[in-house]
Amino acid sequence: MSKRALITGLTGQDGSYLAEFLLERGYEVSGMVRRSSTVNFERIAHIQDDINIVQGDLLDEMSLIDVIRRHKPDEVYNLAAQSFVQTSWQQAVLTGETTALGVTRILNAVREADRDIRFYQASSSEMFGKVVEVPQTEKTPFYPRSPYGVAKLYGHWITVNYRESFNLHATSGILFNHESPRRGLEFVTRKITNHVAKIKLGLIDELRLGDLDPQRDWGFAGDYVEAMWLMLQQDRPQDFVIATGETHSVQEFCELAFGHVGLTWQDHVVQDQAFMRPAEVDLLIGDASNARTVLNWQPKTSFPQLVTMMVEADLELVARQQRELAR
Repeated sequence: MSKRALITGLTGQDGSYLAEFLLERGYEVSGMVRRSSTVNFERIAHIQDDINIVQGDLLDEMSLIDVIRRHKPDEVYNLAAQSFVQTSWQQAVLTGETTALGVTRILNAVREADRDIRFYQASSSEMFGKVVEVPQTEKTPFYPRSPYGVAKLYGHWITVNYRESFNLHATSGILFNHESPRRGLEFVTRKITNHVAKIKLGLIDELRLGDLDPQRDWGFAGDYVEAMWLMLQQDRPQDFVIATGETHSVQEFCELAFGHVGLTWQDHVVQDQAFMRPAEVDLLIGDASNARTVLNWQPKTSFPQLVTMMVEADLELVARQQRELAR
């Protein structure tokens, strides 16, 4: 019989790539979405008919228990969260309810419904925040610098706690920044590539950004979902840093994105105080040696390939949108 997987956050960037990945491996995939009349299925439209869409909410533990009992997954991937760092300062309590306590609720649901389920928690490099060592490993102390990072840290430690307290196969993947053409427009990488496309096509003239100096370890989301799956195939659950081991600044991202379409970034980028964070994370770079050794995982997509992929996708998207408007 094929394995069954439940993905929370199905309609997000990572959920869509993970669903594709699991379907290709013969899984029966169920994806959880919140009860809402405005769910956006754009990222999974091409595979939507192959997925069981189920309703549940990280704020409602009984709905999670019901989903797990009805669909009987072998693996649960918890990717749902309020995941935009900037928003977490304006909605700190909501971020805590979903991104932190939501993890407790779904772990309780697993305990209640079936303790043999293998559980994956999407942890984040934002937990390292004001880094105390470079590069960051699974043993690096945490120092989060945003309500989002704090909430993710709670989710991470409650996963460890339930693993050790209740003998669950529960694993946290500490994923460093991973991007793709499916990234939301509110994230700086996608904001850059989408604006580059609009500037190249003559629709706008400038891109307003905050600090250009922060450095991130950027990889491709399609590569990173494979690591999530590999973690749950291990006999012994443990936590893994997933990263490229390279660091690049926001300015470097701009240079590559604008350069790909023959433009100079300095001619179009304007720094705007409105986009500065109250507390910035200056440098994140991960050491994924453990993942390479134990999981035999390594990223396949380079930083320039990632930027090019995203710019090309946005050029196509913006051009298509303009054609539709002209009809």
